[in-house]
Amino acid sequence: MKERIPEVVLEVAEKLSGAGFEAYLVGGCVRDFLLNREPKDWDITTGAKPEEIQKLFPDSIYENKFGTVGVKTRSEDPKLKIIEITTFRVEGKYTDKRHPDEVRFAKTVEEDLSRRDFTINALAMSPDGKIVDPYGGQKDIKGKVIRTVGKPEERFEEDALRLMRAVRFSAELDFEIDYGTRKAIEEKAGLLEAIAKERIRDELVKILLSDRASAGIILLEEVDLLRYIMPELREGLAVGQNKHHIYTVFEHNLRALDYTAKKNYSLEVRMASLLHDVGKPRVKKGDGPDSTFYNHDLVGAKMAIGLLDKLRFSKTFVEHVAHLVKYHLFYYNVGEVTDAGVRRFLNRVGPEYLDDLIRVREADRIGSGVPKAVPYKLRHLLFMIDKVRRDPISPKMLKVDGKAVMEEAGIPPSPKVGRIIAILLEEVLEDPSKNVKSGLIARVRELNELSEKKLIEMASKGKEKVEEFESGAEEEMKKRHYVK
Repeated sequence: MKERIPEVVLEVAEKLSGAGFEAYLVGGCVRDFLLNREPKDWDITTGAKPEEIQKLFPDSIYENKFGTVGVKTRSEDPKLKIIEITTFRVEGKYTDKRHPDEVRFAKTVEEDLSRRDFTINALAMSPDGKIVDPYGGQKDIKGKVIRTVGKPEERFEEDALRLMRAVRFSAELDFEIDYGTRKAIEEKAGLLEAIAKERIRDELVKILLSDRASAGIILLEEVDLLRYIMPELREGLAVGQNKHHIYTVFEHNLRALDYTAKKNYSLEVRMASLLHDVGKPRVKKGDGPDSTFYNHDLVGAKMAIGLLDKLRFSKTFVEHVAHLVKYHLFYYNVGEVTDAGVRRFLNRVGPEYLDDLIRVREADRIGSGVPKAVPYKLRHLLFMIDKVRRDPISPKMLKVDGKAVMEEAGIPPSPKVGRIIAILLEEVLEDPSKNVKSGLIARVRELNELSEKKLIEMASKGKEKVEEFESGAEEEMKKRHYVK
């Protein structure tokens, strides 16, 4: 058993022991160790006070009030560069349901373990492999059970984030939540409103990144926590779809998420797949096999922005997910779309989003109950995209820029510059061979001679031109969404 502990971790623990202090590996690393999982980090608890730890480990960091010292090691492994050592401690009441009012140093490891959230985390292991387990954590690990240390109501009153942590551990480990613990979660669900959105976000991310992400979301709903996290997602509960769908909106979104978890796709793709149809309940018209969901992609994108902003996700992440939700309904049919149409599609959705957009489409298909994630049509689209990928598809790829237009036309920064660039791009999208500087300069001169009214008309035609991805699909889309 000892040989499975990283050498630098043993060195730190044994140095503490050699100086006469009790030292134990503690918490999640012991749980993962017993489960034969790779621990995400290695934490140590000890009877030594922070100042005593610092004397033993001069190259350390102590910048908190919880008695935790970060000891720097010689390891190149990011998980082992700093080992956190915390003095045995007990905690006072949690008046704000988030933080202990006071932290006091304790004398024994058993006292320290008494403050832990769940039995599977209330474990300590000495450097020689001896397990300290006062609350039956090993038994619960074998039985695959999530159970609080002591009365669950008290544990959740102390820190309401533990409500979500129970669900997260259930999803990550494929454990069942003990009946008493689960009942207490349901009763105390409203306490989650007192928790900072950033902390809720971090637990949600861990659930979504687990292999059983959809099971985690389902459990959040079953124990009445989802309403405090993603109420917009709940709007799809029991909302039936049309004859092209065999699942409710909520079930469909979860099945799409499940596919992305199995494929180990990124967090952005998982979140977009979970939310891609979140707008459907708000736009649904009619009921039964002929119901419609017109514009649910646009409505869903706005809802995703609001939801993710509320959970304090980064602006970049929010924009990425919303973009995928907005464009997940793209249409393509073999034989209807030319190279120019594919270039316009890439210009519209952005080549940097393309791979993720395809992944969301795969998830959408599998979530609908069809057998193939990537049918022939989608494979043909990928072929067409690969064929035109190096062609100019954005203003930045033109051989002339706004500055060149202003110099050649002798005009100041103005809407006219943007209109000329838009016209040039539309012509190059149609025929990439026109993306030659001399030819574009000549074209700038020609366009500059036109009236403002004519330029507006030409630029508008480019913007309003129906995408070939959609022009050949109007009737198909009407059939698909039952729009008359």
